[in-house]
Amino acid sequence: MTTDEIGSRAARHGHPSGTNNTENTPPTNGGKKPKKKRILLKLFLGLVLLGVLGLLAGIGLFWSYAKDAPKLEDDKLSATVSSKLYDANNEVFEELGAEKREMIKPTDVPQLLKDAVVSVEDKRFYKHSGVDPIRILGSAFSNFKTGGLQGGSTLTQQLIKLSYFSTKEKDQNLKRKAQEAWLAIELEKEKSKEEILTYYINKVYMANGLYGMETAAQSYFGKPLAELNLPQTALLAGMPQAPNDYDPYVKPDVAKERRDVVLYTMKENDKITQKEYEDAKATPIDDGLQPLKQSNENRKIVDNYIREVIAEVEGMGKNVYTDGLDIHTNLDMNAQKRLYEIINSDTYVEYPDQDFQVASTVIDVKTGQVKAQIGGRNIPDDVQLGTNLAIETDRDVGSTMKPIADYGPAIENLNYSTGRIMMDQPTTYEGTNIPVTNADMQYYGALTMRKAIMYSRNTTAIRTFDAVGSDKSAAFLKDLGIEFKEIVAANAISSNTSDLGGNKYGVSSLKLAAAYAAFANMGVYNKPHYVNKVVYQDGSEDVIETESKRAMKDSTAYMMTDMLKDVISGGTAFNAGVPGLIQAGKTGTANYTDADLANIGVSESSSIAPDSTFVGYTPHYAVSVWTGYKQRLTPIPYEYWGTASDVYREMMTYLSEGVANDDWTMPDTVIRSGSELYVKGAYEEQLLPSNSGSATSSSWENPISSEPATTSSSTVPSQTEPPATQSSEPPASSTQPTEPPASTTPTEVLPSSEPPQESSAPPVIQNNSFRRRSSPG
Repeated sequence: MTTDEIGSRAARHGHPSGTNNTENTPPTNGGKKPKKKRILLKLFLGLVLLGVLGLLAGIGLFWSYAKDAPKLEDDKLSATVSSKLYDANNEVFEELGAEKREMIKPTDVPQLLKDAVVSVEDKRFYKHSGVDPIRILGSAFSNFKTGGLQGGSTLTQQLIKLSYFSTKEKDQNLKRKAQEAWLAIELEKEKSKEEILTYYINKVYMANGLYGMETAAQSYFGKPLAELNLPQTALLAGMPQAPNDYDPYVKPDVAKERRDVVLYTMKENDKITQKEYEDAKATPIDDGLQPLKQSNENRKIVDNYIREVIAEVEGMGKNVYTDGLDIHTNLDMNAQKRLYEIINSDTYVEYPDQDFQVASTVIDVKTGQVKAQIGGRNIPDDVQLGTNLAIETDRDVGSTMKPIADYGPAIENLNYSTGRIMMDQPTTYEGTNIPVTNADMQYYGALTMRKAIMYSRNTTAIRTFDAVGSDKSAAFLKDLGIEFKEIVAANAISSNTSDLGGNKYGVSSLKLAAAYAAFANMGVYNKPHYVNKVVYQDGSEDVIETESKRAMKDSTAYMMTDMLKDVISGGTAFNAGVPGLIQAGKTGTANYTDADLANIGVSESSSIAPDSTFVGYTPHYAVSVWTGYKQRLTPIPYEYWGTASDVYREMMTYLSEGVANDDWTMPDTVIRSGSELYVKGAYEEQLLPSNSGSATSSSWENPISSEPATTSSSTVPSQTEPPATQSSEPPASSTQPTEPPASTTPTEVLPSSEPPQESSAPPVIQNNSFRRRSSPG
């Protein structure tokens, strides 16, 4: 082949003649670049396809939900549904949501209110078609950044939710949101923006049983919406999101914060000027507020009870203002009225002044049903669903802690007998040099546990707490519905705690009555509750079962009750006695610290106290009563320390009318020897001292013939339990008696019209170097 022929062939194949074609051949990497492009293209197309399929699936799912949405009806958009509350006799005593409503027409809605509502709730209200994608995306982005739950609903969606669906967060599922969005879009097609806004203004709940902003304007300010000023209008516009939280009567500080947010959004949306904003923000939240009128004559009597019923039902995920419920409660209306009369009049009990406060709870010991409750005295007429002092745990119930934190756990865990000898002598908190003293700054020496409880000795309570151990004490209390975030030795004689946890920790009137009801119920604790049945609009119902558990042995409950009987018959609580009635109970009086006394301007606390409490029970009812002032540094004078037991006595007298005067039956787990009780099995054992018989130990039983200790250095020999024929009372020394002689019993020291000090027996040991204020109760 000639050179020309080769050149021609090369030319035919696109290669210049006589050149090396290496540079023009495809790369030897297998064609990776085109292949990568093809892969990316396929991936993109796949994602697009998936997106399309996802969109179609989403549309299909949305439509499957939307087609089952309720039908739009004017009645639904304008109506509210009331809930009825029934007492224990199935009589209606309150109807929530049935109050008179003042409706307003679209043409009568003030422009100022429109600007306020739209600014704070839905600033693009006039631009969207029921659903606002920009708002939804903004809400989602905000929630992603903050982990919050900011809603993306428009005003139209909110109206639909209020008209057709539950407002509870747990009900906000995908199906519900889809139907809500669909109905909002449909409503925007049928109604004008002004009509939708008016429906919303007339529909929303405004606290205190009021629906609609026109109703609220006339009830709160005594005039129509058109006559409200800017700060008043902003207050009402901000309330629907959380009506009870933004109630200016109950939570004025929170209400003002919300009102000021509304004002700020109005300024940002150019609806008001900077000066108007500043002037309105400076206006007091109570500007123009009128006293609220009660919905009916019984409302003041049952207001605190209603508050707890609402809380309990809301805890079930229901809304009493929108769900149209029949709520059957445990309220004994006659008992509630009597308790109200006792606390709010001078017919039964004498009170020091109008500001003196009382909180009380009545519980059925067999069921845990709260039969009556008053959470405050002389509550103003314009307060509804206000603070219920009966459930608050921020005050001190004093020595009512001793049976449930010290002596009860000692019987339960250490088999203490009621005749166990204890030493009332100079004592310090374990591991410290901080002294523990008694209210009278005196010591009685050796005395039985029964007497220690009767005379409410602090030293023996602390020593018993130490013997039991804080863990066992805390476990015993928890089984009775009482917790402390961290229990300390001071809780042996006080319920004070540095952390309340929203009333989770500490002791309230409610918790105290329920705890002592377990003593009355032979050791079975019933969780207190206000509601027994809820009936829904479709006829279905939820029956509330009593949550019961055994909190202690029947021996513990019976032995504690036997000693607490003596507290009323011959101890610190003689003032609570009802002639002939079989009952048991315990006093509790708190104390001021040295710093408190300095703030009050006094140097001695023996005649003043911040809190005085009594709790008592029969086999049928438990009643707890707390007394004091809302301002803790306003002291209760000594002569009114017994007011709590006065209230108890009057209420228990009423509750016991026509009820069998039953006594508790001693269980076969308990043995009686003389006047004292012993846990069966432990009675036969010899209980020896834990540290060579030192009187500082509380681990030995009743001596037969030894003299009681009179100083912390005294010793007591080992003893066995007393025989049944021998008295278990500690013998009296000719020079230092350990019990109050007959001539100086508490009822003879003080006239019956005055409360006793909680430690009123004569002194045995006195050491002025230990004069430090401790809980007297």
